[in-house]
Amino acid sequence: MPVPSAVLRCGACIRDPPPLDACVAAVPYAYPWAGLIVHFKFHPRPGHARVLAAVLRHAPWVEPALDHADHILPMPLSTQRLRTRGFNQALELARRLAPDKTDAGLLLRIRDTAPQSALSRTERLRNVRHAFAVEPTRAGELVGRRIVLVDDVMTSGASLHAAATALRRCGAQHVTALVLARAELVRA
Repeated sequence: MPVPSAVLRCGACIRDPPPLDACVAAVPYAYPWAGLIVHFKFHPRPGHARVLAAVLRHAPWVEPALDHADHILPMPLSTQRLRTRGFNQALELARRLAPDKTDAGLLLRIRDTAPQSALSRTERLRNVRHAFAVEPTRAGELVGRRIVLVDDVMTSGASLHAAATALRRCGAQHVTALVLARAELVRA
């Protein structure tokens, strides 16, 4: 959630630290960004990634996160969702942010899940539990490393937290999420 400039962590994160060390969102998921992101993601418009990545790159703290990262990992889609959509929007963003560090094969989506958009926060957390894993033959590449997860939209944070948990289990030292937009979850 947005915090005042002098505040580094919200009260909820102090009370119950998430698996992410930081999450940076460039814009709120509102007009005009919401419509652009929907077109990018669902119509398919992979060409929008260049402009949207530039928007993300200009958010405070994005450049240092990219510079210090050992790996830039796009949030993976399930095989079924990738087949339906035709491309992974997070991968397109990551490739434009840091092509030399982007690795689409290290973090895997091992379970297809229901779309998160119609679920409450509790249901979202349950829905993505154990949905992500690190490629077993490459798990050692994460030990002591700084990781940046890239996604288009963060709402409850359930997917990013589940992915970060999988990365932490393999020894990732620091995990930052970079998202184009932050949406508010209106249901409990």
